[in-house]
Amino acid sequence: MAKSVYQLKCSCNNYPWGKTGSDSLAARLCAETPGTDFKIDESKDYAEMWMGTYPELPSYVLETGENLQDVIDANAEQLIGKAVLEKFGHSDLPFLPKVLSIAKALPLQLHPNKELAAKLHEKDPSNFTDPNHKPEIALALGPFEAFCGFKPLASIYRLLELEPLQQFLPKNKESSFTDKSLKAVVKAMLEASDEVVAKTNNSLQRLPIEAFGDDQYILDLLPRLSEQYDKSDNGTLVALITMNYMQLNKGDSIYIPADGIHAYLSGDIIECMARSNNVLNTGFCPRAERNSIDMFTSVLTFTPHNIEEALLKPEQFALSTSKGKTLLYAPPMSEFNMISTELVEGEKETIEKIAGPSILIVTQGKGEMKVGEESFTLAEGFVFFIGQGVETSFQASGHLQMFRAFVE
Repeated sequence: MAKSVYQLKCSCNNYPWGKTGSDSLAARLCAETPGTDFKIDESKDYAEMWMGTYPELPSYVLETGENLQDVIDANAEQLIGKAVLEKFGHSDLPFLPKVLSIAKALPLQLHPNKELAAKLHEKDPSNFTDPNHKPEIALALGPFEAFCGFKPLASIYRLLELEPLQQFLPKNKESSFTDKSLKAVVKAMLEASDEVVAKTNNSLQRLPIEAFGDDQYILDLLPRLSEQYDKSDNGTLVALITMNYMQLNKGDSIYIPADGIHAYLSGDIIECMARSNNVLNTGFCPRAERNSIDMFTSVLTFTPHNIEEALLKPEQFALSTSKGKTLLYAPPMSEFNMISTELVEGEKETIEKIAGPSILIVTQGKGEMKVGEESFTLAEGFVFFIGQGVETSFQASGHLQMFRAFVE
């Protein structure tokens, strides 16, 4: 019989938008696991710490060095549970949690839905490494900036009436500005030449701040994004003019549906998604790295359409015994939920049996986790796989913060 709990060692990848060296929380957390072979190189940018069984950057059992997926496969019914196995038809973990450390804007992107993902995977498996969709949540560990979904149509149209932006309005004007009109606007902005984008951005910067109404942040972000990438990057226009700019704080969360346009801008977050690594990029990256504009705009969804719709608000977790110490973030999808637990020194919490597997990461503080007769030390950066049907008890010996992705 397999153990119920395994401490893991994880890895961190390097993307240019990540934070450098020890400035990266993702890298620091990754390096804290005792016995890990991950070491921080202060000259590298560290973007994402991955936790789970996705083959590109899998987690390993700390004690034995085994690939976590191999352990799960050998003990699927015990660790995953019959119900979850039947639900998904395989023993792969259906979710992929990460810690992201963001120094500058990620590529302007969306994750293709299941139908498109399957087609892309079949046609180009080296770039689209699975046939799955990738809806996701982002949970802020501190101040976090993001572009997520679209502004209300009226707000977008008001900005498009500014003289430098009128060129992007559809030539065949309909009686009203609709999602169909917006799709045409986004496509026109993405197809605009470097010269047109740069000229438009220069013209916008010369406008008085009052011209932007409630969107005066555009004049602050335009030079910042232009410095990060280029004044001719099409992503600046799409993000600033059409998308929701969100400033979140610790504990705030957003939900990104499949085909939902987004670009994270700065901060440290816990991210969790359906088991996939498929992405279509179309801005905030070199033109050579962008996917087809036609394909991108053809699958674009128009939810959310304001900031409130993008927020994923937490609720009390029903399986926790202490009120208010464990919160549930439940996106409208079947692959996972996320809970966060925060305890001050000496506080205790018990999470009753969850009917599916989970992965837990400690992002702050110290404490102890008890599972039956077994005790586990908790400290910053420690990551655990917890099998289904296991009650877990926690006690903090310092300010303790933990996040746990699970499926039932």
